[in-house]
Amino acid sequence: MKNPSPADAASASPNAILAIILVSYVMIVLDTSIVLTGLPKIQQELGFGDTGLAWVQSAYTLCFGGFLLLAARAGDTCGRRRMLVAGLALFTVASLAIGLARSPAMMVAARAIQGLGAAILAPSTLALLQTTFAEGRERTRAIALYSAVAGIAASVGLVLGGVLAEWLSWRVGFFINLPIGIAMIWAARRHIAESEPAAGRFDVAGAAASTLGMTALVYGLIRSASAGWGDGITRAALAAGLLLLAAFIAIERRAAQPIMPLRLFASRQRSAAYAARVLFLGAMIGFFFFGTQFLQVVLHYSPSLTGMAFLPMTLVNFAVALRVPALTRRFGNGPLLAMGLACGLAGMAWLSLAGVATPYWLGVALPMVLIGAGQGMALSPLTAAGVQGVNKADAGAASGIVNVAHQLGNSLGLAVLVAISALGARKLAGVALLAHRVTFALSSAAAMLALALLLVLVFLVRQDKKTR
Repeated sequence: MKNPSPADAASASPNAILAIILVSYVMIVLDTSIVLTGLPKIQQELGFGDTGLAWVQSAYTLCFGGFLLLAARAGDTCGRRRMLVAGLALFTVASLAIGLARSPAMMVAARAIQGLGAAILAPSTLALLQTTFAEGRERTRAIALYSAVAGIAASVGLVLGGVLAEWLSWRVGFFINLPIGIAMIWAARRHIAESEPAAGRFDVAGAAASTLGMTALVYGLIRSASAGWGDGITRAALAAGLLLLAAFIAIERRAAQPIMPLRLFASRQRSAAYAARVLFLGAMIGFFFFGTQFLQVVLHYSPSLTGMAFLPMTLVNFAVALRVPALTRRFGNGPLLAMGLACGLAGMAWLSLAGVATPYWLGVALPMVLIGAGQGMALSPLTAAGVQGVNKADAGAASGIVNVAHQLGNSLGLAVLVAISALGARKLAGVALLAHRVTFALSSAAAMLALALLLVLVFLVRQDKKTR
């Protein structure tokens, strides 16, 4: 079959391009949700330890976040369609390998490769969205849809992951990516024109320093949960992580073409949006990671019922996200973001009180409604604030930083919560141990949301008031 020329692809409507962007992004979110409800089954079948189970998520998010900046730069220099197709192909092949995994090592390695595929794919989707839709109402609508479909995928993934884990196998959830990935590769080549490549070099030293630094830092935090803070390897990993990240900043200051242009942090509003995104995603991954285990181990829910138990959160998230364009016009981006974070904070603080005897509807479902409404209101404004005012030349780098903040929140946030959840738990076991870990983790997640809200009130809401 003849491949389309760039001219043919360029004639595709923006809606066709948006559809490809959204479905490609859905594949990433769907995969994450399917993993979460399948975690207890994965632990039982492959033999993961309690703290080691975090690496099923962290291996993915570390490679995702660690290579995002380099991949975003590659999209600017090599072509965004080319990187989109490459990311789809790698993500799809890694999904097959995960589905065939027979040991913890094979699972973690395949998840790391899948994270690399997602790192190539994600910034291309957001950069294409920026360059296809003009800043203003048109882009606000596109970004709102981008966030809303994430809510749909999260809802479907949590339920589907639980149903598949209980009735068939958690492995089937990863095989779903094969037909989706193949279809999107064909559609991208058919409908998306290649962007004009820009001359440049890759900042390999910066990418290596950032990836190794984050890996060492997350490893040290997760190890502390089992080995303690006095362990020599824990301390060495944390020190190495901090030194490598400091080296990364120094490299970026001197690099001719850095993967993370520090000029993007000149805006206080964008910097606050990046920091708030890290904190927000750290809290949300803790909610899903510990919430799944709480429902299955403490409340004794089946995997399929666990997925359905998240519906009060995910359905409200989707419904609210669809109203974001209208809400943004009415309240402004900053105030809407602040309302979302405050709503999520209230829900997370409420949910942190759940225990062994907690009734589902009062102690779990109602807090989830608040968390879902908060996420629906917050994600789109956070994304918009992170790319606001960025010129087209930096579109890939800016989208890369937004996605890095997202994955940094996931990986580092989960590592921090795993470490905190182990405090004071040495003499506990079984259900009591998990209930203790959930309480500590979700209380800390609420603190993360409180700090994110403070940043937004100080740097974004005030700015909105000045410009309105």
